[in-house]
Amino acid sequence: MDVTDLKTELLGVALEAAHRAGAFLRDGRPDDLGVAATKSSAVDVVTEMDIASEKLITDFFAERRPDDGVLGEEGASSEGSSGVQWVIDPIDGTVNYLYGRPDWSVSIAARKDGETLVGVVYAPMRGETCRAVLGEGAFVNDKPAHTRPAPPFGQALVGTGFGYVAERRARQAEVARQLIPLVRDIRRGGSAAIDLCDVAMGRLDAYYERGLNPWDLAAGDLIAREAGALTGGRPGEVPSGELTIAAPPGLFEDLQARLEQLGAWHD
Repeated sequence: MDVTDLKTELLGVALEAAHRAGAFLRDGRPDDLGVAATKSSAVDVVTEMDIASEKLITDFFAERRPDDGVLGEEGASSEGSSGVQWVIDPIDGTVNYLYGRPDWSVSIAARKDGETLVGVVYAPMRGETCRAVLGEGAFVNDKPAHTRPAPPFGQALVGTGFGYVAERRARQAEVARQLIPLVRDIRRGGSAAIDLCDVAMGRLDAYYERGLNPWDLAAGDLIAREAGALTGGRPGEVPSGELTIAAPPGLFEDLQARLEQLGAWHD
């Protein structure tokens, strides 16, 4: 199978898996939904629906592409033999989901040889499916997605997020405190995947965060890039847990420089 056919197949599988999981999460959310476990701290939660959603997705992949590897937030991990790896966040924005807030999503990316080929972020409560294929642009509900032109730094609406470990959150709050007077305003939505898609759709001028995991950013990073954003971390580095930044050219460089000055990669 050539790479074009592979990307087409992977996109179809990702879309179906995301929509199946999203419908299950939207329609099956129990009224008494509670915390099943915690991760980095007592407020970093996992619900029973996170676990069930990841199982739904991985079972679907096992049926449709059994030779692929998987990396999932809730523990799914297998190497596979095809060279393709699925990177899954079964609910990105779990705390939003727990509280019945609408900004949560299912995020699925497919990588081959370390390069992300396909990304899908499905936000059921927003009625939006964001998708991208490497080299083929980004789309939201089948309409092309494009970043906003870069505004002057002082007019930028910037998204960010905060971790669940108190010491890291305090440091992130201090960086945000120093950044707020320099930009139009700050937004904190609670789903990194949606934030990256909002950059792709022009709903945010830029986004940055420290502490993301591969499943938080893999799909959204590709979608943002295919919509015209630059993405990266510290100067010369790719997006990572140390720092992730997404913004159109011109604004990206300014935001990266400011975050470097503020030491945004420090806990």
